[in-house]
Amino acid sequence: MNELFEKGLKKRRATLGADYVDNTMAHADQLNRPFQEAMTAWCWGFGWGDDVIDEKTRSMMNLSMIGALGKMTEWELHCNGAIRNGCSLEEIRAIVHVIGIYCGVPQALECMRVARKVLDEHNMLDD
Repeated sequence: MNELFEKGLKKRRATLGADYVDNTMAHADQLNRPFQEAMTAWCWGFGWGDDVIDEKTRSMMNLSMIGALGKMTEWELHCNGAIRNGCSLEEIRAIVHVIGIYCGVPQALECMRVARKVLDEHNMLDD
């Protein structure tokens, strides 16, 4: 598991940002530390560590799935990660359109609100 954890930590930092990940790990406690370690090894080491799917495509898939689940805190985190992994405003917009088609307009509107916030923070929206 140590090898997967180290691989996962590297992938997680690259996508979510080293500051975010390091802060999360530094503040892990007896309740959530085992989960953080297992999730880093499994999700990020085993899942994201499989190079068959590139990071940008994986980010696009994640936005679609997390959007479908309606987990907006995670969607915002992964929207930032998708931008770090090379997703453009147009690609994020297209993902939100697909979420609207398959998950409904109210969910697409939630994703659009969060996307606007994230894209604005990255200075990707025209004034």
